Amino acid sequence: MILIADSGSTKTEWSLVDKEGIKCTFRTSGINPYFLTEEEIRRILTREVLVELPIERITEVYFYGAGCTGTKSTENLCVLLHRIIGSDMVEVDSDLMAAARALCGDEPGIACILGTGSNSCVYDGRSITAQVPSLGFILGDEGSGSDIGKNLLADAMKGLLPTDIADSFFYRYNLSRENVLEAIYRRPLPNRYVAQFSHFVHEHLDNEYVRSLVRSRFEAFFRRNILSYPYRELPVHLTGSVAYHYKELLHEVASELSIRIGTVLPTPMNELARYHADRLAE
Repeated sequence: MILIADSGSTKTEWSLVDKEGIKCTFRTSGINPYFLTEEEIRRILTREVLVELPIERITEVYFYGAGCTGTKSTENLCVLLHRIIGSDMVEVDSDLMAAARALCGDEPGIACILGTGSNSCVYDGRSITAQVPSLGFILGDEGSGSDIGKNLLADAMKGLLPTDIADSFFYRYNLSRENVLEAIYRRPLPNRYVAQFSHFVHEHLDNEYVRSLVRSRFEAFFRRNILSYPYRELPVHLTGSVAYHYKELLHEVASELSIRIGTVLPTPMNELARYHADRLAE
């Protein structure tokens, strides 16, 4: 039995897998070493993960996560997982590798994440060979939930929204300049805070302003990331809640830029479990 985790900033999806595939799944809080301390991660693992697991049966752990790209953060998380889960074999890799393995399998392609954040890479069927850095929700994350929500919020606070959208937005979230600035600049995880507004955006996609805003953020994602890759030769696959729920609009924008969209998955977990189950069976 192996344990697989696919973790973003908002949530972590866990699956117990054997040679036949997924046996059970559950979700916990997101685990991102960039934003959480070691003690906060330990608390999630002990209070939310351990209660779900038959620990004595787990022989391997594969943890894929946002923020798991630096040597130090990877090593620290490996140690925590080993101590708490108890498996001798622990592998920690980026959420981008999880997306690439789930979306491309053993074939080359361009793998992308569009969820709370965004990221992308070129995958040759075994490893990531090129990557435009994401840079996070302040400097990057184009087209993500946090990016869409941040732009909507900024327009709302500057009085740039159409009246009907502004009235609905402020009524729903009861926002003020003070509580917005508090959430963005003083509280932890501001990327999650702004990402929540992407739900409002999706509900109002029939509005011309809202649709134009989303199109502009997807165009920014493609232009600032995908056009740097050999996109005319390789299909562009995507996973994540934003990619899945906005896939019609994504196809529209991609088509205008001569980008060929391949697979779009809400999460990588099912295909990621298949990837590892196949290797267990070998």
